[in-house]
Amino acid sequence: MDDDDLPRRRDDVLTALIKQSLDPLSLDELGDRIAILEAEIERVKAHRAAATSHKAIADALFKKG
Repeated sequence: MDDDDLPRRRDDVLTALIKQSLDPLSLDELGDRIAILEAEIERVKAHRAAATSHKAIADALFKKG
């Protein structure tokens, strides 16, 4: 079973983030939050690309044929 198939824990940070009310945040705070989330998206994309590259290298190394 792949980790992606597992249900998220109730105390998952992402779940808490999406449930957080945005009402008390100022426009500046909302802008800061967007910038931080966009930076995090780029970090995750870079990590995913590296993981995909490592998997391709491993698959090529252990390819039977």
